[in-house]
Amino acid sequence: MARRKPSTVHGMLVIDKSSGVTSHDVVSMLRKRLGERRIGHAGTLDPSATGVLIIGVGKATRLMRFATASAKTYETEIVFGAETDTLDADGEVVLRHKMSFSGDDLLNAAMKFLGEINQIPPMVSALKVGGRRLHELAREGIEIESEARKVRIDRFDLTPTENPLVWKALVVCGPGTYVRSLGADLGKALGGGAHITNLRRTASGSFTIAEAGPVDEAELKPVGEMVRSMARLVLDDSDVVKVRNGARLPSDMMLGEGPWALFDEYGELVAVHERIEGFVKVGVVLPV
Repeated sequence: MARRKPSTVHGMLVIDKSSGVTSHDVVSMLRKRLGERRIGHAGTLDPSATGVLIIGVGKATRLMRFATASAKTYETEIVFGAETDTLDADGEVVLRHKMSFSGDDLLNAAMKFLGEINQIPPMVSALKVGGRRLHELAREGIEIESEARKVRIDRFDLTPTENPLVWKALVVCGPGTYVRSLGADLGKALGGGAHITNLRRTASGSFTIAEAGPVDEAELKPVGEMVRSMARLVLDDSDVVKVRNGARLPSDMMLGEGPWALFDEYGELVAVHERIEGFVKVGVVLPV
Protein backbone atom coordinates (compact mmCIF):
# COMPACT_ATOMS: atom_id res chain seq x y z
CA MET A 1 0.00 0.00 0.00
CA ALA A 2 1.36 3.42 -0.96
CA ARG A 3 2.49 5.63 1.89
CA ARG A 4 0.48 8.76 2.50
CA LYS A 5 2.20 11.92 1.36
CA PRO A 6 3.46 14.07 4.25
CA SER A 7 1.37 17.11 5.07
CA THR A 8 2.48 20.33 3.44
CA VAL A 9 -0.12 22.66 4.98
CA HIS A 10 -0.14 23.20 8.75
CA GLY A 11 -2.31 25.39 10.97
CA MET A 12 -5.80 25.83 12.33
CA LEU A 13 -9.00 27.62 11.36
CA VAL A 14 -11.98 28.92 13.29
CA ILE A 15 -15.00 28.19 11.12
CA ASP A 16 -18.50 29.63 11.49
CA LYS A 17 -20.38 26.55 10.34
CA SER A 18 -23.58 27.25 8.45
CA SER A 19 -26.83 25.35 8.86
CA GLY A 20 -27.49 22.36 6.63
CA VAL A 21 -23.95 20.97 6.46
CA THR A 22 -22.30 18.41 8.70
CA SER A 23 -19.00 18.93 10.49
CA HIS A 24 -17.50 16.32 8.15
CA ASP A 25 -18.81 18.31 5.16
CA VAL A 26 -16.77 21.26 6.42
CA VAL A 27 -13.66 19.07 6.58
CA SER A 28 -14.28 17.85 3.01
CA MET A 29 -14.68 21.40 1.71
CA LEU A 30 -11.46 22.50 3.41
CA ARG A 31 -9.55 19.54 1.96
CA LYS A 32 -10.48 20.80 -1.49
CA ARG A 33 -9.73 24.43 -0.66
CA LEU A 34 -6.34 23.78 0.99
CA GLY A 35 -5.23 20.77 -1.03
CA GLU A 36 -4.49 18.89 2.20
CA ARG A 37 -5.95 15.56 3.35
CA ARG A 38 -4.89 15.64 6.98
CA ILE A 39 -7.66 17.76 8.46
CA GLY A 40 -9.83 17.19 11.54
CA HIS A 41 -12.40 19.02 13.64
CA ALA A 42 -12.96 19.39 17.37
CA GLY A 43 -16.47 18.96 18.73
CA THR A 44 -19.14 17.84 16.26
CA LEU A 45 -21.98 20.25 15.50
CA ASP A 46 -25.38 18.96 14.38
CA PRO A 47 -26.19 19.69 10.71
CA SER A 48 -28.82 22.27 11.68
CA ALA A 49 -26.59 23.92 14.30
CA THR A 50 -24.33 26.84 13.43
CA GLY A 51 -21.28 28.46 14.92
CA VAL A 52 -17.73 27.86 16.01
CA LEU A 53 -16.02 24.74 14.68
CA ILE A 54 -12.29 24.38 15.38
CA ILE A 55 -10.31 22.83 12.53
CA GLY A 56 -6.79 21.41 12.71
CA VAL A 57 -4.64 21.03 9.57
CA GLY A 58 -1.45 18.98 9.22
CA LYS A 59 0.58 19.06 12.44
CA ALA A 60 -2.29 20.76 14.28
CA THR A 61 -4.39 17.58 14.08
CA ARG A 62 -2.15 16.20 16.84
CA LEU A 63 -3.55 18.88 19.14
CA MET A 64 -7.24 18.23 18.49
CA ARG A 65 -7.85 16.47 21.81
CA PHE A 66 -6.98 19.65 23.69
CA ALA A 67 -9.50 21.65 21.65
CA THR A 68 -12.15 18.94 22.04
CA ALA A 69 -11.72 18.97 25.83
CA SER A 70 -12.30 22.71 26.16
CA ALA A 71 -15.52 24.31 27.41
CA LYS A 72 -18.15 25.28 24.84
CA THR A 73 -20.66 28.15 24.85
CA TYR A 74 -24.04 27.84 23.12
CA GLU A 75 -27.05 30.03 22.47
CA THR A 76 -30.38 28.43 21.68
CA GLU A 77 -34.13 28.69 22.25
CA ILE A 78 -36.06 26.19 24.33
CA VAL A 79 -39.63 25.57 23.18
CA PHE A 80 -41.77 24.19 26.00
CA GLY A 81 -44.92 22.15 25.50
CA ALA A 82 -43.78 19.94 22.61
CA GLU A 83 -41.42 16.95 22.54
CA THR A 84 -39.83 15.86 19.26
CA ASP A 85 -38.14 12.60 18.31
CA THR A 86 -34.82 14.39 17.77
CA LEU A 87 -35.13 16.77 20.76
CA ASP A 88 -34.87 19.71 18.36
CA ALA A 89 -37.03 21.47 15.78
CA ASP A 90 -35.82 19.20 12.96
CA GLY A 91 -37.78 16.25 14.30
CA GLU A 92 -41.43 15.25 14.38
CA VAL A 93 -43.56 16.27 17.36
CA VAL A 94 -44.31 13.10 19.30
CA LEU A 95 -46.02 14.52 22.38
CA ARG A 96 -47.64 17.79 23.38
CA HIS A 97 -48.12 19.15 26.89
CA LYS A 98 -50.19 21.93 28.39
CA MET A 99 -47.60 23.83 30.40
CA SER A 100 -47.70 26.89 32.59
CA PHE A 101 -44.93 27.98 34.93
CA SER A 102 -43.54 31.12 36.50
CA GLY A 103 -40.16 32.57 35.76
CA ASP A 104 -39.04 31.63 39.26
CA ASP A 105 -40.15 28.02 38.72
CA LEU A 106 -38.12 27.89 35.52
CA LEU A 107 -34.97 29.44 36.97
CA ASN A 108 -35.12 27.23 40.06
CA ALA A 109 -35.45 24.15 37.84
CA ALA A 110 -32.54 25.29 35.67
CA MET A 111 -30.28 25.78 38.70
CA LYS A 112 -30.56 22.07 39.50
CA PHE A 113 -28.71 21.29 36.26
CA LEU A 114 -25.62 23.30 37.20
CA GLY A 115 -22.43 21.44 38.02
CA GLU A 116 -21.75 17.80 37.21
CA ILE A 117 -24.88 15.93 36.11
CA ASN A 118 -25.78 12.62 34.50
CA GLN A 119 -27.06 13.01 30.95
CA ILE A 120 -28.40 10.42 28.51
CA PRO A 121 -27.23 11.13 24.93
CA PRO A 122 -30.04 11.53 22.37
CA MET A 123 -30.62 8.74 19.87
CA VAL A 124 -29.95 11.19 17.05
CA SER A 125 -26.28 11.78 17.85
CA ALA A 126 -22.84 10.83 16.55
CA LEU A 127 -22.02 8.83 19.67
CA LYS A 128 -20.97 5.26 18.90
CA VAL A 129 -22.50 2.23 20.62
CA GLY A 130 -21.19 -1.18 19.61
CA GLY A 131 -19.31 0.37 16.70
CA ARG A 132 -22.42 2.04 15.24
CA ARG A 133 -23.37 5.69 15.54
CA LEU A 134 -26.67 6.28 17.32
CA HIS A 135 -28.10 8.37 14.48
CA GLU A 136 -27.45 5.48 12.05
CA LEU A 137 -29.35 3.09 14.30
CA ALA A 138 -32.16 5.63 14.71
CA ARG A 139 -32.62 5.87 10.93
CA GLU A 140 -33.03 2.08 10.86
CA GLY A 141 -35.69 2.26 13.56
CA ILE A 142 -33.41 0.66 16.15
CA GLU A 143 -33.56 2.24 19.60
CA ILE A 144 -30.88 1.56 22.18
CA GLU A 145 -31.02 2.58 25.82
CA SER A 146 -27.87 4.68 26.08
CA GLU A 147 -26.04 4.81 29.36
CA ALA A 148 -26.04 8.12 31.20
CA ARG A 149 -22.74 9.99 31.09
CA LYS A 150 -21.37 12.61 33.44
CA VAL A 151 -21.21 16.07 31.90
CA ARG A 152 -20.60 19.52 33.37
CA ILE A 153 -22.85 22.57 33.10
CA ASP A 154 -21.11 25.81 34.14
CA ARG A 155 -23.85 28.29 33.17
CA PHE A 156 -27.48 27.89 32.23
CA ASP A 157 -28.99 31.36 31.79
CA LEU A 158 -32.58 31.78 30.61
CA THR A 159 -34.21 34.91 29.16
CA PRO A 160 -37.93 35.27 28.32
CA THR A 161 -39.29 36.08 24.85
CA GLU A 162 -42.69 37.41 23.83
CA ASN A 163 -43.93 33.81 23.82
CA PRO A 164 -44.22 32.51 27.42
CA LEU A 165 -43.38 28.99 26.23
CA VAL A 166 -40.19 30.00 24.37
CA TRP A 167 -37.10 31.01 26.35
CA LYS A 168 -33.65 31.96 25.10
CA ALA A 169 -30.85 30.00 26.73
CA LEU A 170 -27.13 30.58 27.17
CA VAL A 171 -25.24 27.40 28.07
CA VAL A 172 -21.58 27.06 29.02
CA CYS A 173 -20.65 23.41 29.38
CA GLY A 174 -17.89 20.85 29.37
CA PRO A 175 -17.11 18.40 26.54
CA GLY A 176 -19.65 15.76 25.60
CA THR A 177 -22.70 17.80 26.65
CA TYR A 178 -25.83 17.63 24.49
CA VAL A 179 -27.75 20.91 24.66
CA ARG A 180 -30.74 19.14 23.07
CA SER A 181 -30.88 16.74 26.00
CA LEU A 182 -30.49 19.61 28.45
CA GLY A 183 -33.50 21.41 26.98
CA ALA A 184 -35.62 18.25 26.93
CA ASP A 185 -34.66 17.40 30.51
CA LEU A 186 -35.58 20.90 31.67
CA GLY A 187 -39.02 20.45 30.12
CA LYS A 188 -39.48 17.19 32.02
CA ALA A 189 -38.34 18.83 35.25
CA LEU A 190 -41.20 21.31 34.85
CA GLY A 191 -43.73 18.52 34.44
CA GLY A 192 -43.99 18.55 30.66
CA GLY A 193 -41.63 18.45 27.71
CA ALA A 194 -39.52 20.67 25.47
CA HIS A 195 -37.23 20.80 22.47
CA ILE A 196 -34.64 23.30 21.27
CA THR A 197 -34.30 25.37 18.11
CA ASN A 198 -31.72 27.72 16.57
CA LEU A 199 -28.69 26.14 18.28
CA ARG A 200 -25.53 28.20 17.81
CA ARG A 201 -22.08 27.60 19.31
CA THR A 202 -20.62 31.00 20.10
CA ALA A 203 -17.34 29.88 21.66
CA SER A 204 -15.08 26.85 21.86
CA GLY A 205 -12.43 27.32 24.50
CA SER A 206 -10.87 30.73 23.92
CA PHE A 207 -12.09 30.92 20.31
CA THR A 208 -15.22 33.01 19.78
CA ILE A 209 -17.67 33.58 16.98
CA ALA A 210 -16.18 37.07 16.48
CA GLU A 211 -13.03 35.54 14.95
CA ALA A 212 -14.78 32.78 13.00
CA GLY A 213 -15.32 32.89 9.26
CA PRO A 214 -17.12 30.92 6.55
CA VAL A 215 -15.43 27.86 5.05
CA ASP A 216 -14.28 29.66 1.91
CA GLU A 217 -12.89 32.71 3.72
CA ALA A 218 -11.61 31.67 7.17
CA GLU A 219 -7.96 32.49 7.81
CA LEU A 220 -5.40 29.70 8.27
CA LYS A 221 -3.71 30.51 11.60
CA PRO A 222 -0.35 29.17 12.84
CA VAL A 223 -0.31 25.80 14.63
CA GLY A 224 0.59 27.52 17.90
CA GLU A 225 -2.75 29.33 17.94
CA MET A 226 -4.40 26.01 18.78
CA VAL A 227 -2.83 26.13 22.26
CA ARG A 228 -2.94 29.88 22.88
CA SER A 229 -4.80 29.49 26.19
CA MET A 230 -2.06 27.24 27.64
CA ALA A 231 0.85 28.45 29.76
CA ARG A 232 3.68 29.26 27.35
CA LEU A 233 7.35 28.30 27.77
CA VAL A 234 10.10 29.38 25.36
CA LEU A 235 12.98 26.91 25.02
CA ASP A 236 16.56 27.48 23.95
CA ASP A 237 17.97 25.40 21.10
CA SER A 238 19.46 22.72 23.37
CA ASP A 239 16.15 22.13 25.17
CA VAL A 240 14.33 22.00 21.83
CA VAL A 241 16.58 19.14 20.74
CA LYS A 242 15.95 17.28 24.01
CA VAL A 243 12.19 17.71 23.76
CA ARG A 244 12.08 16.64 20.11
CA ASN A 245 13.90 13.47 21.18
CA GLY A 246 11.17 12.72 23.72
CA ALA A 247 12.76 14.14 26.87
CA ARG A 248 10.60 15.63 29.59
CA LEU A 249 11.59 19.01 30.98
CA PRO A 250 12.34 19.31 34.73
CA SER A 251 9.21 19.69 36.85
CA ASP A 252 10.51 22.90 38.43
CA MET A 253 10.14 24.58 35.03
CA MET A 254 6.44 23.73 34.99
CA LEU A 255 4.50 26.14 37.20
CA GLY A 256 0.79 25.59 37.82
CA GLU A 257 -1.32 22.66 36.73
CA GLY A 258 -0.66 22.80 33.00
CA PRO A 259 -0.83 21.88 30.24
CA TRP A 260 2.15 23.83 28.93
CA ALA A 261 2.87 24.82 25.34
CA LEU A 262 6.60 24.65 24.56
CA PHE A 263 7.85 26.99 21.82
CA ASP A 264 11.27 27.54 20.29
CA GLU A 265 12.87 30.98 20.16
CA TYR A 266 11.40 31.57 16.70
CA GLY A 267 7.78 31.16 17.80
CA GLU A 268 7.25 27.62 16.48
CA LEU A 269 5.34 25.19 18.69
CA VAL A 270 7.56 22.23 19.60
CA ALA A 271 5.51 20.19 22.07
CA VAL A 272 2.89 20.12 24.79
CA HIS A 273 3.58 18.80 28.29
CA GLU A 274 0.74 18.02 30.67
CA ARG A 275 0.21 16.92 34.25
CA ILE A 276 -1.25 13.42 34.55
CA GLU A 277 -1.95 11.92 37.99
CA GLY A 278 0.30 14.52 39.56
CA PHE A 279 3.27 13.98 37.25
CA VAL A 280 4.44 16.13 34.35
CA LYS A 281 4.50 14.03 31.18
CA VAL A 282 5.11 14.53 27.48
CA GLY A 283 1.71 15.05 25.84
CA VAL A 284 2.49 15.76 22.20
CA VAL A 285 5.74 16.32 20.28
CA LEU A 286 5.25 17.92 16.88
CA PRO A 287 7.35 16.75 13.94
CA VAL A 288 9.84 19.15 12.40
